[in-house]
Amino acid sequence: MRDRFPLLVLGGLLLAGVLGAFLVRGAQRGGFADPLSTFRAEPDGARALYLLAQESGLPVARGMSDLRLLSGPQTLVLLAIDVEGAHEADPDQTQLAAAPDAGLADEVAPHQGFNALRAQQLDDAEVERVLAHVRAGHSLVYVPWGSRENPLLDALGMTLDKADATLPMRTLVAPVPTPYTLGVERVEAKVQAYLRLPKDAVTVLEDERMGRPVAAVVPVGAGRVLVMGAPELAMNRALARADNAQFWLSALNALGPGPYAFDEFHHGFTNERSIVDFARRYGLHFAVAQLLLGVVLWAGALKRFGRPLPLAEALRVGATDALFAMSRLYREGQHHAFAAGLISRGLTQQLAPLAGLPSHATAASVAEGLRARGRQDLARGLLDVARQSDAVRKDADLQALATSAAHVRERIHPAGTGRHRPGTP
Repeated sequence: MRDRFPLLVLGGLLLAGVLGAFLVRGAQRGGFADPLSTFRAEPDGARALYLLAQESGLPVARGMSDLRLLSGPQTLVLLAIDVEGAHEADPDQTQLAAAPDAGLADEVAPHQGFNALRAQQLDDAEVERVLAHVRAGHSLVYVPWGSRENPLLDALGMTLDKADATLPMRTLVAPVPTPYTLGVERVEAKVQAYLRLPKDAVTVLEDERMGRPVAAVVPVGAGRVLVMGAPELAMNRALARADNAQFWLSALNALGPGPYAFDEFHHGFTNERSIVDFARRYGLHFAVAQLLLGVVLWAGALKRFGRPLPLAEALRVGATDALFAMSRLYREGQHHAFAAGLISRGLTQQLAPLAGLPSHATAASVAEGLRARGRQDLARGLLDVARQSDAVRKDADLQALATSAAHVRERIHPAGTGRHRPGTP
């Protein structure tokens, strides 16, 4: 049975490479998290907003559990979170909806890869719990994606009007001074939806030219909800424009002392740890890499691959028996000339690489090549063997020819060079 160990080593290395690739990709959440996730470092992520608040001294956190159990005076931040029961109240706006995968013009919040299966919607129980949390005196930042209504907006008494997807970037200004726009002169972002507000709402930002509200604060019980129809305003690429960054700092400060909990559970991230997450967190991937390196070194230290070698005694006895049997066949059949030709051809093939020639080269050309490379002794020996092979007629001549060939082989690697090959006479 053939030795399958090399295949096992190669398979193990391939598996380690695949797992390593997934491990590295899992560690780089900034590339595959959903748009407006605080883990995403791409232009459409919200990592810059999270870091901006953190570096500005605001207490921030990432929520990785559902919103059925809320505790503490935290201000929730929901960025592009789908809500169950979303609907379009105005059929005319449905015709304005862009095709899927249209970026900011799409009505459905985009998901990356397997997040389309892992990301969950905000269900009715969570909506009720969030509203109860706000009524108790806490705050909420809600940035819906698209212009569809949903139970959360319905509870706030607010509807959305879809903005024309062909409109360029809009300049947003504060219609009246408020703590939410402290130090803000203008904000620049693409608008997805304009807000239709209830009577008790306060407009925070409106389109400078169209005069329609884009961001507003709605009081709910003892708390407040900041709703924005421009999700791009929270994206990494938008914070460097105009006073966008200052607007977020002023709005978060005005909403309360925090901590500000950015919801990541509904973007597909949970507190449940997988083996890969555990390895990445505690550095166990380095231990796995060291183990694989040890396996590779151990595999390289083995003597050989392939079939198991027979015992030395069995090999010697078997070779001797085969030699005696072959010699008897040649003697009985009077094949001295044929055997001499085999000996001469074998020596020629062995010396051909030393002369820089292929193994099928003639003895004369091999001898010429050996002389050109300074091995006149081998060239003379090869020619002598070739001449003797033509004159072999009996066993004594064949034995003398084999002895001469063996002497030539001994001169291929002179004694003391340490380059003798095992098994070479």
